[in-house]
Amino acid sequence: MWLQIVSASPNMANGPAPFSDIGKQAKDLLTKDYNFDHKFTFLVPSPTGLGLTATGVKKDQIFIGDICTQYKNGNTTVDVKVDTYSKVSTKVTVNEIFSSTKAALSFDVPDHKSGKFQRHWAEAPFISLTRSSAHIYQKLYLCMPQLDVQYLHNHAAINSSIGLNPAPLLEVAATLGDKNLVLGGEIGFDTASASFTRYNAGIGFNKADFSAALILMDKGKALKASYIHSVNPLNGIVVAAEMTHRFSSYENSFTIGSSHAIDPYTRVKTRFSDNGKVAMLCQREWRPKSLITVSAEYDTKAINASPKLGLALALKP
Repeated sequence: MWLQIVSASPNMANGPAPFSDIGKQAKDLLTKDYNFDHKFTFLVPSPTGLGLTATGVKKDQIFIGDICTQYKNGNTTVDVKVDTYSKVSTKVTVNEIFSSTKAALSFDVPDHKSGKFQRHWAEAPFISLTRSSAHIYQKLYLCMPQLDVQYLHNHAAINSSIGLNPAPLLEVAATLGDKNLVLGGEIGFDTASASFTRYNAGIGFNKADFSAALILMDKGKALKASYIHSVNPLNGIVVAAEMTHRFSSYENSFTIGSSHAIDPYTRVKTRFSDNGKVAMLCQREWRPKSLITVSAEYDTKAINASPKLGLALALKP
């Protein structure tokens, strides 16, 4: 369970973005909507305030899905999600609980002691990971309680997180500036081992037609630069690039991509990385807010490997 408090200042739109949003525009163009599995999403909105969303993903021979319902009444919104492994996630959001403040209470309800839950955990797709990775996923899957607080101001944005357990993990991220120039950093501290799990810093510069970011990440071991530019707003042509330099090995990696609007309802994206992987995406809005997306990726360095293909269908009546 975790509690999130968001300050909804009327001047918040002119304030700095959270630290996690630095470089996000370029990252979204290079990664968002690319899907190399089979994904289906069905949304049923309702004028009475009750909505339903069903999502299913088939990856190889494994199927993962969830059903989410949302109920709105006045300033209160309740979201309830049930996944394939019988985990129930609930989030209650209240707007204007105080002046310019929004509060959200979230909690998950898996039955840890039931044989059904233990069997589902044993069959979970991530159990084949390494022991350390599986342990991390197990902690996530067992829903460790967590308290998150977010404060947004005209010249600052602060996010903090603390685990509600005897040896919590503490995380704090803060940015200063405005909507055009953002400077910030984040730290994570594990009280169990008395060690820092992360400390990163970044700066972002945003204008109407471009955005640039520079992030010192991986505890200062790597530097990532990203850039996105709207070349032709009329045709929806946008290009983006990311480059990462690792100080210890002097290795450089990069990814470049583009997005082009063929017509008001069709969008094509391309992506190329230094590792030889080439990807392409075509997305069509065949009816209002209903999308079909076809993705493909080919590894030019793996000649004998077959291209990856994916299909995503989102329906909204």
